[in-house]
Amino acid sequence: MAQPQVLSYEPSPFGLLSAREAIAKQLSAGGVQVDPGRIVLTASTSEAYSFLFKLLCDPGDEVLVPRPSYPLFDHLAQLEAVRPVPYRLAYDGGWHIDLPSVTSAVSPRTRAIVVVSPNNPTGSYLKREELEALGSLGIPIVSDEVFASYPLRDDPSRAASALRAEDAPLVFALGGLSKLAALPQMKVAWIAVGGHDARVREALGRLEVIADAFLSVGTPAQHALPEFLASRGVARKALDARLRTNCHTLRERTVGSPASLLDVEGGWYATLRLPRTRTEEEWALRFLEEDSVYVHPGHFFDFEDEAYVIVSLLAREATLAEGVARVVSRVDAEG
Repeated sequence: MAQPQVLSYEPSPFGLLSAREAIAKQLSAGGVQVDPGRIVLTASTSEAYSFLFKLLCDPGDEVLVPRPSYPLFDHLAQLEAVRPVPYRLAYDGGWHIDLPSVTSAVSPRTRAIVVVSPNNPTGSYLKREELEALGSLGIPIVSDEVFASYPLRDDPSRAASALRAEDAPLVFALGGLSKLAALPQMKVAWIAVGGHDARVREALGRLEVIADAFLSVGTPAQHALPEFLASRGVARKALDARLRTNCHTLRERTVGSPASLLDVEGGWYATLRLPRTRTEEEWALRFLEEDSVYVHPGHFFDFEDEAYVIVSLLAREATLAEGVARVVSRVDAEG
């Protein structure tokens, strides 16, 4: 951050080429080839969504969003005068996209399908067959892949990135330092654009106008980006070890309990299904007030029924183990 060049202001709508080349190299290491010219820097993935809703939608248009998922999408869409329309993530021992709910949600005003891989909070990755089915609809795909580098197990059916979609006319894959390098304070994220060449060229031309109107990514962070990415291994390994340990603890501590762990493939969160003897709101308040354990009720993420609570896997291992023990003890006694 003390490099002399950070004092020079060289505004580029898509961001400094050196920064975009570093991102392309990072994506390539993960098996996804992207030309730096198809990468657009933003200050956050939230801003990336804002740019893309501006690009793809007129006021009153619709974007399809997963349910359950992170509730921020609704707010971001509404801020752009866009209507979010939900499609289902179904659970039958594992999470998957309910493809009939996607096709039934498509209307003449549908402009994009949002996918999150792995999804927050279900921890479910987009599968190759699902990506193929979504791509065949001919609708641009916006794929939030910020948690993609934190798998909890291997799965050959998993789509490495939505950029691998062969039929989709446009794909926008989102990433950022916030999760990739555990550096949310640096405020750098990106959009990698894929799809049919003619559509990509048109989209990039329009994105250039949008990005040029904001120029929101700071020059120091852009110059430092190659170093941030090169040095992310320490944080990555520490996070990976903690996530795996905490997931194992949740799985072990809930065996034989009325509190059961739903399948989780990756990411930073896990879902517990609780007895319906109480509402999830009542369970969450009970854990907080009686046991000093903080969880989120499932309705925060638009779960379609009860009772679920969401647990962060980022807590220190000993803290999570104690918290889970208190939750299980409470549910065993009162469930």
